[in-house]
Amino acid sequence: MSLKLARADRRAAWMFMAPMLIAMLVVAVWPLARTFYFSFTDAYLDDPTNYSLIGFDNYLEVIGDRTWWIAVRNTLTFTVVSVAIETVLGLGIALLINQAIPGRGLVRAAILVPWAIPVVVATKMWEWMLNDQFGVLNQVLISMGLIDHGIAWTANGSLIMGVVIFIDVWMTTPFMVLLILAGLQMIPGEIMEAAEVDGIPAWKRFWSIVLPLLKPAIGVAVLFRVLDALRMFDLAYVLAASSEQVMTASIYARNRLISFQELGIGSAASTWVFLLVAFVAILIIGVLRLDRAAGEAA
Repeated sequence: MSLKLARADRRAAWMFMAPMLIAMLVVAVWPLARTFYFSFTDAYLDDPTNYSLIGFDNYLEVIGDRTWWIAVRNTLTFTVVSVAIETVLGLGIALLINQAIPGRGLVRAAILVPWAIPVVVATKMWEWMLNDQFGVLNQVLISMGLIDHGIAWTANGSLIMGVVIFIDVWMTTPFMVLLILAGLQMIPGEIMEAAEVDGIPAWKRFWSIVLPLLKPAIGVAVLFRVLDALRMFDLAYVLAASSEQVMTASIYARNRLISFQELGIGSAASTWVFLLVAFVAILIIGVLRLDRAAGEAA
């Protein structure tokens, strides 16, 4: 009887999983397989049926292109800086709104507003506010006497990366707050109460109790944000189009595929982006598992 029940459970599980697997096959596996295939061809987008296999030539051309490495550098810089700032801010804000402060519910709702705004809308909104002639930020700085003329924040090559990072931090810090706040609320209150009764200082409670228990939540939040940042396209493209100062790997792949109609090279560049994201994901997951193993051993 137990064997029959086990088989019935397996059949039921496959029945429930089948729609999801079919959807993944249609929207993920098949397009990825086609992209990988075309990366070995000399196909062009205007006539994708006329092509020949050329091996790894497209991959070699991409990694031999100076612009590709500029895009990779920009992508890594954006990812490291933005995710680091978002993690620190997310942790601080989550710790604040986890306390019993007046209007905590209103604050939790308000903090979701930047995350709820579509990326294109938020980017254009900030582009207007940062305009050198009529942007509200320049007007405020001029009225405070900090500057004597408007700064072209989005047209200055030395400032544009900082602007992109700032907008991304403004939009996605709420995501970090939500995940870290969920981790905070999973910490048993009895542990904190016992530590407080024992007279352990607040900073030591945070460092020795809260932070170790929050590591899984912070790790998951960082993983999702890093993978999202590595694939960043819309924010930088809407703000600065194909400017090399903020060109990411995804923008580079888009330019080769759409602007130059190079289906083969664009597919190879897209595959490199996929491999970069996959490598970083495996690396982060591996580090998280090492952290758990070390914690359990301790």
